[in-house]
Amino acid sequence: MNDIFAKKAEESIRESITVKQLLLDDCLDSILSGGIKLAESVKTGGKIMFCGNGGSAADSQHLAAELVIRLRGHVNRPAIPAIALTVDPSIMTAGGNDIGFENVFAREVEALGRKGDVLVGISTSGNSDNVHRAIMQAKNFGIFTIGLLGSGGGKIQKQCDMSVVIPANVTARIQESHILIGHIWCELIEEYMFPELFKQE
Repeated sequence: MNDIFAKKAEESIRESITVKQLLLDDCLDSILSGGIKLAESVKTGGKIMFCGNGGSAADSQHLAAELVIRLRGHVNRPAIPAIALTVDPSIMTAGGNDIGFENVFAREVEALGRKGDVLVGISTSGNSDNVHRAIMQAKNFGIFTIGLLGSGGGKIQKQCDMSVVIPANVTARIQESHILIGHIWCELIEEYMFPELFKQE
C-alpha cells in the first residue's frame, strides 16, 4: 500500500515540476507584465481586487493578506492596498439570495472599484460565471483586468486586458501555479514600491 501511495506522490510531484517548467518557458513574459501592471496601479494610488471560487477564493484571500500585511517577515514596509472580494459572508449570502451568486463579485466591483484599480479574476477553468461578470463590470468602470486562469483560459481570457493561463488542465497543478505567480507578484510589487528596502539584498 505504501508503495502505491509513494508512486502516486511521485507522479504528482513530477507533474507539478513539468507544469512549472512550462510556466517558465511559456508564461514568464505575461507573469512579469501582470506584476508590473499591478505595481504601477498601486504606485499611482490604485488598489488590487481579487476574486475567485473555492480554492481560488482562498488564493484571493491569501494574496490580499500578503499585500496588506507583508510577504516577507524581515521587510518592514507600509501596507499595500488590496482586497479579496470573497471574504464577507453577509455580502456573499445576501448577494446569492437577492441578486444571484453569479452577480455577487460584479456588485462588489460596482461598490468598491474605481478607475486606476486592477481586478484579478482567478479561475482554474477560465469559465467561472461570477468571475466573468466581475471582469465585465470592471471593464464598464474602466478598471484594468487580469485573469489568472487555467485549462486554456476559457471565456474569461477573452475579456481580460491581460492574463496568465497555466498550461495545465488538472485543478491542483493550476492552483499550485496560481499561488506561485501570486507570490512572484507580491515580491515584485514590494520591490517596485519600496526599492530602498532591498538595496542590501
